[in-house]
Amino acid sequence: MTDIKGAAIALTGAASGIGRALASALAAKGADLALADVDEPKLAAIADELRRSHQVSVSAHRVDVAKDEEVRRFAEAAIRQHPRLNVLINNAGVALQGWFEEMPLADFEWLMSINFWGVVRGTHYFLPHLMAQPAAHIANVSSVFGLIAPVGQTAYSASKFAVRGFTEALRHELAATRVRVSCVHPGGVATDIAKSARAVAAVDEERREAAAKRFAKAAQTTPEQAAAVILEGLANNRPRILIGGDARFIDRLQRWLPVSYWRIMAYLNNAPRRPVAGK
Repeated sequence: MTDIKGAAIALTGAASGIGRALASALAAKGADLALADVDEPKLAAIADELRRSHQVSVSAHRVDVAKDEEVRRFAEAAIRQHPRLNVLINNAGVALQGWFEEMPLADFEWLMSINFWGVVRGTHYFLPHLMAQPAAHIANVSSVFGLIAPVGQTAYSASKFAVRGFTEALRHELAATRVRVSCVHPGGVATDIAKSARAVAAVDEERREAAAKRFAKAAQTTPEQAAAVILEGLANNRPRILIGGDARFIDRLQRWLPVSYWRIMAYLNNAPRRPVAGK
């Protein structure tokens, strides 16, 4: 892709976590930004902060990526305000806690509509403009749970595997064009995604606290470190961007043991066990 300095970038999920750190890092390198998030107050705060701190153009767009019309309007507004927009980072995502048999399908659909369909919608509405640019890049944020599938994460892992599959197929389709495509796989990053995760009704406080402790132990990478790895990956047109030593280990492990990797991961991470009926 072209240099970050002078690029114009659309970024979803920009108000917190990796998205916020990315917005700050991109602005510091001289990129203009079209920032989107469903949390309007936090979005306005980061946009104002970046306008004051850097000599870049920043537009803020309140967008629920689960809603097709809002994503379409975001793309139109972002392109109108940043005509040379040439990078799209589909980062918005949510989490859901609970075993599959406990999970209403409505909760599963809610997560897929954000984590997967949000990526598809963003790509669909920005792609025609990106293809008309001298050089462009799309980065879709999956997860290490798009490489392995842990227990208790059927919906989340399904969404992140879907993002990975979509992104890889898209990369192959666009190989002869000027649009580069990357799939981002963060490992444990110290964000609020676990704290803000939706839990199904059967998940009690004890299970929530146990999950939060496991996440805190695993989240050894800061959002700022994650942002730096993503920027380096974009600059070097990396098709797969792995964030953290845990992500690199997981990537190798699932290649070595594609069927039995979970035995090792469950042991290393003290994974929760499915409750036994009657106990």
